[in-house]
Amino acid sequence: MSKSIQLIFITLFFITSSCITKKESSSIVSLETTYGKVKVRLYPETTKHRENFLLLVKKGFYDGVLFHRVIVDFMIQAGDPNSKNSLPNAQLGAGDVGYTIPAEFIYPQYYHKRGALSAARMGDQSNPLKASSGCQFYIVQGRILTDEELNGLEKSNQQKLEANLFKDIMATKQEQIKGYNMEHNQQKINTLRDSILLEVGKLMQKNTSYKFTEQQRKDYKTVGGTPHLDGNYSVFGEVIEGLDIVEKISKTKKGQNDRPIEDLKIIKAEIVK
Repeated sequence: MSKSIQLIFITLFFITSSCITKKESSSIVSLETTYGKVKVRLYPETTKHRENFLLLVKKGFYDGVLFHRVIVDFMIQAGDPNSKNSLPNAQLGAGDVGYTIPAEFIYPQYYHKRGALSAARMGDQSNPLKASSGCQFYIVQGRILTDEELNGLEKSNQQKLEANLFKDIMATKQEQIKGYNMEHNQQKINTLRDSILLEVGKLMQKNTSYKFTEQQRKDYKTVGGTPHLDGNYSVFGEVIEGLDIVEKISKTKKGQNDRPIEDLKIIKAEIVK
């Protein structure tokens, strides 16, 4: 092997190794709260959320923010910059950093099991692409579900998927529908509808994304979670230490808008790995 080829080989090896390391890397962040420490691991696949969260942690952005919204058997939310030094009865939750993060749904690999770290966001009406808040996040506490409940959620997800597929196909047939309406030809409209329903049925036979995986079912039936949020909010990490602290925070006494009466804050956030 010539020296030039050896050099190219070595260069490619290090580039490849570097890329693999970067892809497989993950970070652990410690959140020192009023009630104790919570450690979270950030997923390497949710690159945009991971890098943004780490950047804010390095800047000290989360130091002093409150858990401004807590709901038992659901989640605890933080990250509003307006919560620092806020008045006791102030309504919180609208603060941001002036930008959003594109949605990163790594589903069904990552989902809303107990301890999931997810990005908060504005509702679908004003945010149809489900972009995440640039700073606000929540940690899932959730609850344990039964097979019957999970089956019901699957059925609901299936119906939503069918409706969306029907809507998407209908959008491509608007000229036909317009023509049939002008002709007052209800028979052709009915025939077109039936053909679209048949097409949706065929697509649904190949699409099982509405079903929970075996691992999801196991987790939701044992450790619990909030499965109705799957596919709607970006999950970018999980708690690896301090789930008892998350539960304690979720059960604190609350006032208006689910804000804890006692100020519960992130005293210090830091990257530990």
